[in-house]
Amino acid sequence: MIFAAAIAASATTTIDAQKIAIVDITQILQAQPDYKKAQEELDKIAQQWRQEIAQQQDVVKGMFAKLRAEAPLLTKEAAHKREDEIETKEKGIRDMQREKFGPEGALFKKRQELVKPMQDRVYGAIEKFAADRGFDLILDKGGSAGIIFASPSFDKTQLILDMLKR
Repeated sequence: MIFAAAIAASATTTIDAQKIAIVDITQILQAQPDYKKAQEELDKIAQQWRQEIAQQQDVVKGMFAKLRAEAPLLTKEAAHKREDEIETKEKGIRDMQREKFGPEGALFKKRQELVKPMQDRVYGAIEKFAADRGFDLILDKGGSAGIIFASPSFDKTQLILDMLKR
């Protein structure tokens, strides 16, 4: 009798199935002609900056080689002065690398300028796709984005915050 009641109770309970989809953002972006142009422009800029940095590194190598060759003829003060010049030049190169290629560097900013509008357009299309077709969750299989779209009904952040306030 208890077994029958349990089966009856479970039969009347409905469980909503979540609709989940997987997309490859990288593939979608690479299929966009504007994205390809932006990537080519970014690659060109990065290559130019790498060449500038390599040229500066060659200058430092030349300065160091000249110092080694002339070291026996230099006074201590003159040798230290040249070493300081080399260190200053090396620091300038490191600063240039950080300025151009660092996490908040010029290349990152240029990528944001060129690629972000395309990413926003793709994410908007994914959200519209999810809303039109009733998907609750969309995951990215091609990149590091993870969850691209989640129905707000899945977000339980406020409930957890409320629990912590008690």
